[in-house]
Amino acid sequence: MSIFSNAIQRSPEARGVALGLVGVVCFSGSLPVTHVAVREFGVIVPSFGRAVIAAVLAIVVLTATRSPLPPRELVPRLVVVSLGVVVGFPTFTALALQHAPAGHGSVVIGLLPATTAGMSALRTGDRPPGRYWAFAALGAAAIAVLTIVNGTRDVAVGDLLLLGAVLAAGVGYTEGALLSRALGGWQTISWAVIVALPLTVPLTIVGMGPVGFDEPVTAWLCLGYLGAVSMYFGFFAWYAGLNLGGVARVSQVQLVQPLLSLVWAWLFLHERLKPFTVVVAVIVLCSVLGSRRALARRTGASVVTSTRTAVRVDG
Repeated sequence: MSIFSNAIQRSPEARGVALGLVGVVCFSGSLPVTHVAVREFGVIVPSFGRAVIAAVLAIVVLTATRSPLPPRELVPRLVVVSLGVVVGFPTFTALALQHAPAGHGSVVIGLLPATTAGMSALRTGDRPPGRYWAFAALGAAAIAVLTIVNGTRDVAVGDLLLLGAVLAAGVGYTEGALLSRALGGWQTISWAVIVALPLTVPLTIVGMGPVGFDEPVTAWLCLGYLGAVSMYFGFFAWYAGLNLGGVARVSQVQLVQPLLSLVWAWLFLHERLKPFTVVVAVIVLCSVLGSRRALARRTGASVVTSTRTAVRVDG
């Protein structure tokens, strides 16, 4: 144990991976918890109420630390981060979970690391090689087969929405990573949720209309988790990890997120772990790992170097 501790203390990359793993554990419960919240509150409150909770926490933290306002020229980029991870990803996943089980959704979300890697490569000017797209197509094909096996049009609609969530998160993660170079990791997510308030507050108020405030305590706890952990504090560890270890290296820990989400769905939602779903999850994991290695071979040290210096990103 002491050897592992010493290695982490000596190596920024190791510390980055460890922090990234903490962030992934925080995020891994999002789909099962969102499923519970949507069932009790509908789509709007879990989608936007979580961002309002996160913004309240951000205001407290920024005030307590006396953090300055972000430069005006960075506000448009903060809007991009907000549209990706504060608005887009939660909304798409909440809508998708009306059509597909949380465990199934976790498999589709497994494409997120490869998507983030591709977005990062494109954003920094590196065009992904053919091997990247081949592995990404393998993961997409596995998910398509899973949808066909499940055999309902409803699940197919859910998968399209989940793919929208993956694309939104990929854009938000990449831009947030670049932006954290100027603002810092936790400051980036703090200002991102605050920038979204003109949209999230009115929509949350509208969504609260049908809420009777007699929902079970578990539903409110789920909403609190989505706002405090999944939308806010989880990004502290995630962004710090990406900043220390670099996007290319640290984002690989997202490979374990779909498997963790499957376990949470089994434990808390009592969703049966179908063998074929687990097989597809493993195939998606392999396709993501292959796509990441394809990027690493193409860009070599340049991806890591640009991430540590010009990018220093956050999740």
